[in-house]
Amino acid sequence: MSSSRRLHIAFDLGTTTIAASLVDPEVPGRLAVAGALNPQRQWGADVLARLTAAAVPETRTAMQLALAREMQRLAEDLLSAGEAKLAELAGVAVAGNPAMEHLALGLPVASLAHPPFRPLFTEGKTVSTRDLGWTIDVPAYLFPLPGGFVGGDLVAFLFGLEEEPQAGSLYLDMGTNAEIALYDGTRFLATSAAAGPAFEGGNLRCGMPALPGAVAKVAIEGDRVRISTVANAPATGICGSGALDTVTALLGCGVIDRTGRLLPPGEIPSNLANRVQEVDGKLAFVLHRDARSLVYLGQEDIRALQLAKGALRAGIDVLMAKAGLTFDQLTRVVLTGSFGAVLSPDGLKTVGIFTENMVKITGFIREGALAGAERLIGDPDGPAKLAKLAGEVRVIPLSGTPLFEKHFLAHMDFPKAAGDR
Repeated sequence: MSSSRRLHIAFDLGTTTIAASLVDPEVPGRLAVAGALNPQRQWGADVLARLTAAAVPETRTAMQLALAREMQRLAEDLLSAGEAKLAELAGVAVAGNPAMEHLALGLPVASLAHPPFRPLFTEGKTVSTRDLGWTIDVPAYLFPLPGGFVGGDLVAFLFGLEEEPQAGSLYLDMGTNAEIALYDGTRFLATSAAAGPAFEGGNLRCGMPALPGAVAKVAIEGDRVRISTVANAPATGICGSGALDTVTALLGCGVIDRTGRLLPPGEIPSNLANRVQEVDGKLAFVLHRDARSLVYLGQEDIRALQLAKGALRAGIDVLMAKAGLTFDQLTRVVLTGSFGAVLSPDGLKTVGIFTENMVKITGFIREGALAGAERLIGDPDGPAKLAKLAGEVRVIPLSGTPLFEKHFLAHMDFPKAAGDR
């Protein structure tokens, strides 16, 4: 292997998961890709819990170090997989929400934890990986943070798009910190909805990231339940797409009612009643059971997904109102996230996130923020273009907004038509 290569690593630093790829700007595509759980989850499943924990300086230092070790481990694994030497690593690009980028740098987070929720920096910045807590010393670029909880991951997602936005284009990054952007013809209106980690499987009883063994697709045909797992590995848990598939299917066959209640066996007239069992004293729908594992979706999991979808849809509603657009005026919907599989637009309509028009105009990008970080690496003018893009983003806060609270409550239940079978 030549040692003249100047390789870079792109990071999508998510609250629940980390995605990373090794790229050579001179060669199309990825040399290697890897993913892992964010080790900071031990201090809380969501952004607010992390910010609370990080208020203690010693804890914040421990959080930075845990993240640094995992990011450096991923970097070394990627170099190994790409048959590359450490000397060939020329830099890294890191896209994350404001909390994740602050914690990566070990910065105080009080300004993010309290109104008006302002990051300590908004422009993209280049530091050393040593500033991130690594033992390796190469340049590290952190994406700009427009404000509030709208961060570098959304900017990276928008930057990585191959098509120019048009009025009525809606962009959804469905993660623990769900970020939403709506292009009104001149600028992006953007916000963040605290969806929690349900879309990524983070806080579900059998939840896991989209790693081998995660149930990623579920279909119910009559009394038969069919599951598909990531990498076709033996089922060990369920990721976000599998959980949404399960809820969609159970709504369709009447095992869940529109309030989100999982019906007890005595109220289910089909053999699916046999799959509704008590697990740790609470009702659950069993998807898979063998000698090694039990995979199920429980009542608390359904509630977590209801909260997540209610927050996401309410955030969309607020942006639509601010832009003065109706849902029929949407021209394009682009969805990304680490939920595991391409989500069914019809399923998203069934649970109450999408409208009929959105079903028809939806496209998917599997790793939107990571693609944007990779594009930056290959573009010498990338930082300047990112600065311009970030300047076109107007952040709309949701916290304490009566309009958001009104829509959130309105979207807690599932649509009436979902269970009317």
